[in-house]
Order: sequence, then structure tokens, then C-alpha cells
Amino acid sequence: MTSAGFGTRLRWRAEAAAARALFALSRALGPVRASELGGRAARLVGPFLPASRVADRNLAIAFAESDRAWRRALIRDVWENLGRVVAEYPHLPALQRSDSGPGWEIEGEAMLREVASRGGPAIFVSGHLANWELLPAVVAHFGINMASVYRAPANPHVDAMIRRFREAALAPRTAPMFPKGAEGARAMLAHLRRGGFLGMLIDQKMNDGIAARLFGHRAMTAPALAQLALRHRCPVVLGRAVRLGPARYRFEVDPPLALPDSGDRAADIAALTQMVNDRLEAWIRSRPAEWLWLHRRFDKAIYR
Repeated sequence: MTSAGFGTRLRWRAEAAAARALFALSRALGPVRASELGGRAARLVGPFLPASRVADRNLAIAFAESDRAWRRALIRDVWENLGRVVAEYPHLPALQRSDSGPGWEIEGEAMLREVASRGGPAIFVSGHLANWELLPAVVAHFGINMASVYRAPANPHVDAMIRRFREAALAPRTAPMFPKGAEGARAMLAHLRRGGFLGMLIDQKMNDGIAARLFGHRAMTAPALAQLALRHRCPVVLGRAVRLGPARYRFEVDPPLALPDSGDRAADIAALTQMVNDRLEAWIRSRPAEWLWLHRRFDKAIYR
């Protein structure tokens, strides 16, 4: 932060002040009203932001048969979900397992208990679906202390706020958060060697990844998941969040994937990465409004 220029530091402080005010309002409203207000505000403003043009192009790529009206309506829904996620941040610690109202329910509890009983190493995989921020707290409920791979926001003040919310949601447990990049990769490897649990979101573009397919198109995808899983021959468990309402979710957990073992390491990495992308695509197709369409996910040539 000290290397940033004066103008950047000033902007960071202004952004942080706005975020603090937003989160204070969210706390005052409670989880349901905050989620509803955040969703309405994002639905109103988001379609006018530049990221909506990226979302429209992504949707046209993924759903070639779609028309402009369908895509515009879906983009409003995407922004609404994102607005709800942001407004729900201060309430993460309060969103506990519940049969109704704010909180979450689960499908696949037996699978999580089996993995917890077996112990690590194991890798949990998901994407930016519904409210992905709850995933560490959900698995922690079943005794799984899951480390996460983390891309910090550029603004360090906002980053500190988000970290506090995440840590409070896990309390009294703690879990390490590894930065993306070479340093984080070394830390992940050491964590799995020690028999740890690791959570990864692998639905964002990685320019130096491998050319897996998503919606029938090239989508550069991080190979670290497959590399680590094959190196340790450890379970890979996919799960997703499904939004049931304001601050209300269902978490669905799949059985562990069958790891390829052809003897060709590069082919096995590609095969496992594609297996994960295929499952993510199926989830996204089933509930497209709950995925984060706002970034360039496909090969850059397709956006020209």
C-alpha cells in the first residue's frame, strides 16, 4: 500500500468509506432486507456498467440461440445476485444451518462427513455461483477446516474488511488463505502434504492455463487443481451453492470425481480439468443468473 501514489491512496480511502457505510446499513437492516435492497440496487445500476457488455458477449457465446431481450433480462438477474452477495457480507457469521429463513440447508451431508472422517488431503471445488463466500463456513460445520485460494481486491482497506467478515464466519475456527501465484502454489502444495483440506474456485480465466472447453469454446483454465489432485491422488469433491431466496441457500455436494490414471500426466491433467469444467457448465446452464458472467472467460480472440 505504501508504494501507491497519493491519488490512489485517496481513492482507496474513499472507496473504503463507502464500503463501511454500505456494510453498516446492511447490518442495520438485517440479512433479508439487506439482501433484497442490495439486489434491487445492483439490478438498477449494474446494466449500465461496462462489465454488462462483457456479460452480454459471454451469454451470446454460451447461448448462441439467445436473443438480445433474453440476455438483457438475464444480466439484470446476474447483477441482482451479485448485489445480494455484497449486501450479505456482514451477515456471513449469522447464516447458519437452518430449515427455513436466513441460512442454509444441504444435500450431500453424508459425503462431507465421510471426507471429514477420512481426513485429508482433499480438494473441494466450486465456482462463483449464488453466494460462494459461504462455502468455507458450510464445510467447517462438518469439521472440515478448508484453506482457500484468495485473490485480494486491489484496495487493501476493502480487503481487510472482507477478510474480517470471512474470519468471523469461521470463528472459532481459522483457515489459511493462500494468494494466487507462485507463492500461493507452494503454500497449497505444502498444505496438502500435511493432510490439509483445500478449497478452489476455478471458473475464472487464467491466461497461462490450459485450453479446456466451456460451452463448447476454448476457456483457459488453471491446471493447479488437477496437478495437485493427481500428485496426491486425493479426493476432488465438487459442490455448489443454490440461492433459494434472500440470504437463503441450499448447498449441493457431489461424490468425489474418479481421477484419471492413464499414465500420461499431461493427458490426465487435461482430462480432470475438463471434467470439472463440464460439471460447472451443467450447473451454470441450470441456473445461469447465479453465475458471475461479468468477466472475459473465453479465449480473447472470440471477443474481437
